[in-house]
Amino acid sequence: MLALCRVASLRDPDDLGTVEAAAVVVLRQRIRPDAAETLAYFAGQRVTVKVISGDNPESVSAIATSLGIPGGERAVDARTLPEDDPEKLAEIMEANTVFGRVSPHQKRLFVGALQSRGHTVAMTGDGVNDVLALKDADLGVAMGSGSGATRAVAQVVLMDDGFASLPSVVGEGRRVLANIERVAGLFLTKTFYAIVLSLLTGVIGLAFPFAPRHSTLINALTIGVPAFFLALAPSNERARSGFVPRVLRLAVPAGIICATAVYLSYWIAQSGSATLEESRTSAVITLFVAAWWVLVLVARPYVWWRVLLVAAMAGLFALALTVPFAREFFALTLGGPAAGLTAAGLGVAAGVVLTGVFVIARSRRAAPGPGDIKSAQDRPADTLGA
Repeated sequence: MLALCRVASLRDPDDLGTVEAAAVVVLRQRIRPDAAETLAYFAGQRVTVKVISGDNPESVSAIATSLGIPGGERAVDARTLPEDDPEKLAEIMEANTVFGRVSPHQKRLFVGALQSRGHTVAMTGDGVNDVLALKDADLGVAMGSGSGATRAVAQVVLMDDGFASLPSVVGEGRRVLANIERVAGLFLTKTFYAIVLSLLTGVIGLAFPFAPRHSTLINALTIGVPAFFLALAPSNERARSGFVPRVLRLAVPAGIICATAVYLSYWIAQSGSATLEESRTSAVITLFVAAWWVLVLVARPYVWWRVLLVAAMAGLFALALTVPFAREFFALTLGGPAAGLTAAGLGVAAGVVLTGVFVIARSRRAAPGPGDIKSAQDRPADTLGA
């Protein structure tokens, strides 16, 4: 606040005479209209906001309080912080929200202190004094109007300087990661049951239970077409560490179960009076039901279009079995109701086992191992704003 006063004369600085208050000028930061809404979004996502600035701690505290940031009324003067004790600094960082008089070197120390506690740290900034922290952060976000050095080290640059763009950035990242994991589960399941079938054929010498066109039909309806839609679908699932173990915990046993059910179906058909085409058709039915159930498990959580997608794949396979042209094109020959029900029953049994595997995989995912760093699912990330 700046007080402007009126005096009769300034000729004698020691004797101004009567001083009258003429005006009070209030200087304050102009808060972006979307700032409060953006911070509320991150609070709802369990992201802890840390406000760090080189300005006066009281000024920074006033801004944070006006935005409703928890703990904003308690400002810490960074000049009093211990720089030679990382553990103590990490404790102070976790216990406080607003920091003023922060030097560029201290911003970098702040990022390292939070990372040492297992936090995933994002840093926003626009000045040269933010470069060190942006470079060390897990995610550096720079403003488009910021310095060239800041934009060079940041992973994300907000060209419109709009902090409100970050929720959409988070949403896009979550969509990509969640959908890649979902689609990878489909593709790797196919890879592993193909490996098992190949080993049984090439090493043990069993007959391969399919013709190439059968694989084309199954892969199109359980992987190719569904993966196209699932890969582009919106998703707001939180990103989690351990992508590869999670996918393998589902794909490896799923592939083994599918291959086992297929050979069992083929062997039962061959043991009877079925022809080669009828035996292969039984194997195709079993594999489709099992692989389709993997799609059912992977497509969750269900919304109307996912339910429609899964049902459409089953409908298309039913058409391939019943329409004469499609049946002839894909070399499908049903051996009778009993053979079809047996093949479908083996696929359903495989689906039951797959469901158990899926439940076990999800329970292991929910409980991180002793060597796992707690991810955003277990403890909040930290967004540092400069």
